[in-house]
Amino acid sequence: MGVLAGALARAAGRLPANKNVKWGLGSNLWNSFKGSKFTDILDVMRDTGFIGLRLTQFPKILETYGITTQQMETEVSKRGLHVVTISFNGPAQDASKRKEILDSAKADMTFLKNFGAERLVVFSPNRNVGAAPDAFKTMCECYNQLGELAGEMGFRAGLHNHMGEMVQTEEELDRCMQMTDPKLFWLSPDTAHLHLAGMDVPKILERYKNRLMLADYKDAKRGPGGFLENIYDLGDGDIDFPACHRVLKAAAFKNWLIVDLDVARQGPRVSYERCGAYVVKTLEPIYV
Repeated sequence: MGVLAGALARAAGRLPANKNVKWGLGSNLWNSFKGSKFTDILDVMRDTGFIGLRLTQFPKILETYGITTQQMETEVSKRGLHVVTISFNGPAQDASKRKEILDSAKADMTFLKNFGAERLVVFSPNRNVGAAPDAFKTMCECYNQLGELAGEMGFRAGLHNHMGEMVQTEEELDRCMQMTDPKLFWLSPDTAHLHLAGMDVPKILERYKNRLMLADYKDAKRGPGGFLENIYDLGDGDIDFPACHRVLKAAAFKNWLIVDLDVARQGPRVSYERCGAYVVKTLEPIYV
């Protein structure tokens, strides 16, 4: 075996195993790298072992990258990759928009079926629109209906907590989980947003381990800077991912973890190589 072939073989051996836990990333990061092609995202995925993709700004992303659904299927398939979910949101706090949001969710899940996906990640509305007395209750009622629709289509829909949205704090997260039916609506937490909102991330995962359908593993530090300044590659922040991984092991979690970086200080490829090395070295010995 030549020197180059040996180096490539060793590098391949360090990629995440994608066994019980399967690793993915989000397309949103590439919006910060103007001139990127959709295939640039896929090539980084293939080369770093983050083989699942969460699409953002759907369906506009098709226009952004000048790609059709069929072309996306072709490019994803020939690299052995997967489109696993979409970042979905809508005016769930407004009862008059209920049909609109359910129709939109149905369209998104219909698109995802082309890729064999079965998860819909649901972002709550912006906090600024949730001031009405019944807004939170209306949102949760919408999520029960959305979850029911998802189940009928062979999907699971689950909440994604987020800073600046109606489900941001621990109290709001608990309330949303209490006001939605665990048989209909699941949880798709983001570790960075949990941490930055003041929560103990492993404890939250433990609390809702039976409702986890997918999760974002994203590192963060609580600091004085803006949001992007507080987001880091896996292992560079303050979140106890080994403890999180022990929760997943105890729950026999077998689904996607999305390392949806909001910033890549040395570019996407370098960040995902570093995240992949952390996965292999630190997390896979706990649960692979």
